[in-house]
Amino acid sequence: MVEQAVAESAGLTEAEVRDRVERGQTNAYDAASSRCAWSIVRANVFTLFNAIIAACFLVLLVLGHWKDALFGISALANTIIGSVQEFRAKAALDKLALMHAPAARVRRAGEVREIPVAEVVLDDVLLLRAGDQVPADGVVTASSRLQLDESMLTGESDAVDKAPGDRVLSGSIVVGGEGVVTIAAVGADSFANRLASEAKRFSLVASELRSSIDRVLRWIAWIVGPIALLVLNAQMIALGGWAHAVADGRWQQAAVNTIAAVVAMIPLGLVLMTSIAFAVGAVKLARQQVLVQELPAVEGLARVDTICLDKTGTLTEGEIVFDGAHPLADDPTAAPPADWEAVLAWNGADPDANATARCLAAAYARPVAAPPSGRIPFSSARKWSAVAFPAGGEAEGTWVLGGPEMVFPAGGGGDAGGRLRARAVQLASTGRRTLVLAHSPAVLAPDDVAAERLPAALEPVTLLTFREKVRDDAAQTLRYFAEQDVAVRVISGDNPQTVAAIAREVGLDAPDGFDARELPADDAELASVLEAHTVFGRVTPTQKKRIVLALKASGRTVAMTGDGVNDALAIKEADIGIAMETGSPATKAVARLVLLDGRFSHLPSVVAEGRQVIANIERVSMLFLTKTAYATALAVLFGATLMQFPFLPRQLSVIDGLTIGLPAFFLALMPNARRYRPGFLRRSLSFAVPAGLVIAAALWLYAWAATSAGIPEQELRTGSTLILTIVGLWVLTVLSRPIDGWKILIIGAMMVGLVLVYSVPIIYDFLQFADPSFVTAVLVLVVSAATIGAIEIIRFAHRRFVRRTAPLAPSTAQ
Repeated sequence: MVEQAVAESAGLTEAEVRDRVERGQTNAYDAASSRCAWSIVRANVFTLFNAIIAACFLVLLVLGHWKDALFGISALANTIIGSVQEFRAKAALDKLALMHAPAARVRRAGEVREIPVAEVVLDDVLLLRAGDQVPADGVVTASSRLQLDESMLTGESDAVDKAPGDRVLSGSIVVGGEGVVTIAAVGADSFANRLASEAKRFSLVASELRSSIDRVLRWIAWIVGPIALLVLNAQMIALGGWAHAVADGRWQQAAVNTIAAVVAMIPLGLVLMTSIAFAVGAVKLARQQVLVQELPAVEGLARVDTICLDKTGTLTEGEIVFDGAHPLADDPTAAPPADWEAVLAWNGADPDANATARCLAAAYARPVAAPPSGRIPFSSARKWSAVAFPAGGEAEGTWVLGGPEMVFPAGGGGDAGGRLRARAVQLASTGRRTLVLAHSPAVLAPDDVAAERLPAALEPVTLLTFREKVRDDAAQTLRYFAEQDVAVRVISGDNPQTVAAIAREVGLDAPDGFDARELPADDAELASVLEAHTVFGRVTPTQKKRIVLALKASGRTVAMTGDGVNDALAIKEADIGIAMETGSPATKAVARLVLLDGRFSHLPSVVAEGRQVIANIERVSMLFLTKTAYATALAVLFGATLMQFPFLPRQLSVIDGLTIGLPAFFLALMPNARRYRPGFLRRSLSFAVPAGLVIAAALWLYAWAATSAGIPEQELRTGSTLILTIVGLWVLTVLSRPIDGWKILIIGAMMVGLVLVYSVPIIYDFLQFADPSFVTAVLVLVVSAATIGAIEIIRFAHRRFVRRTAPLAPSTAQ
């Protein structure tokens, strides 16, 4: 039939192909497998943080004060770290296979040709054989037992028979037979590419750390302009007034002081430390074969309280395995022939066997001496196959292998048929696929073969059960999520009861599966259904997306795992999308994480890494936000009181580096398994704001007292820097508690570094320090001691506040 159809169709002529190419009716399609370079650059370079820092940096360079522009290194390092890591992820993902079929087989101008899939055009005559991947949508014109696996598109694991007139979808794979297809949709119009196009709209992963830092930067952006003007005015007046400062060039010093105040307000190191923590986490996960496409995804999974799983490719490996035989010898009306195992061996070894029958080869390896005298190949439409062996052989007669309800339909087979169907239903309720092997002493007649008709006098011999191969690591991983109060929802395109049985096999509490065809249209009712059920079957790609959106709307943080095109839309909408390396290009392109070796068991490592990032960044954020708080308060105080700002930018850069930046780097990378709790910014600011206000008030009082005592400007700045050094080290110590192990070494090293800053002549001169007088030393000691006492009180009150406002644990429903 196929050969006849090929012979009768000459296919498109060269002129017709050229005409379609000119009209753009080709299968060419931009199948980018990861984020584009522009989106990476945009996310890491064009930020509010970089804009403020770049403006201050350029002003200092224009004024010739490059020594005070050290803060620019932080912005540059942050941009480079983020960009390099994400470009590395892009390069790794681009190496993954994008299309399983490098070429398509078409008939043109009367001859069969193999061409690149991108060169397939509308109305091409496509020839399909077992193992081919369909490159574009089309309509079957001829079929010889053509079967397609559409699981990557629909989630349905069973192969689908295709007859003339049936539609085939791009991305599906031929698992049996052969056929001729006329291409009906190409390129962006094909089914798989339409899903991919919708899924590939760019969006950044939700990150509490990043959004909280961005919120702080937005607050600063609103106030930085007015405060900068306030400080500039104060500096100009403090240096002799506007006219005098402009005339003698001292306006440049006023501008430098203003930039020192503005830059100190921005948590430079917090942005950098967050990027470093994300990047280090991504590198550590890469060693475990987890590809992080976007850095904040390292944090994201630690916040997840609900994870949605596709069955095929996630809980299971997508392979059918033989489960066992259930002979019916105890039934006196169905005594099995002694050689039925040899017949199963023949079915398993048959070159034309489907995936289910091939599973029998490993369990049964007995040869059948005589070749078959007739056969009817398996068809998923009738769901059975038959083979006949000649009389006198060990397997004489006709053997039928197929679905019990098709071989022995209701009302057929007498009492034996009834008992068989009852037993088959019982086995199927456990989620296993059942087939029956039946025998007839009659040999298939040519008319039976031609008509594809079951032989007479069939008797059931044995029931066979098959199951999907469950991943070895699935049960252990799901136990981990249960222990961590993470709810699980299994959403699959497969049969609900089959999915529920597999869910029970991996340890989920799933008494039954909900048929997605019965999902309510009302969002409120859908939310109730999602709370009441764990397993959902017959779910379409659009319904998967809707389920994820409904869970998010109910306040959950949702992760979605999958590998098929049918999962791409849901993975796109989830807070964290996770794809398997074996997944479709569209799925890997929109996922935040890709499991390169397909091992589900890596997810606990990702959760642990994310928790370490969140917990450590929260700890160091208090350091940086304390600096932002006191810097903002200092700018307002000194601007309002028309006093000269008591620091140079270089002094703040070096001291902040030793009391905040360097120790924060090590603290951000230390082990930390604390569970995630929402409210990161509120907890950080509840310490940083009062501590910052106390430090700012102390520095202003010192500056006022020193100015009143007539202490020179350079010595005043030295005293201010000493106070900030002492208090900064104390804040570091307070926030590092309990002090043990590496923390002792880190804090001790920072103390040594600060001693060197004040004692090494080159650094001393670079920072424009002066030897403090007795009055300055007394003021520094008194102010520092009072400030340290106030910070201890604030920390005590903060810890009580955090305990009182700690949120409840996330829901563990289902």
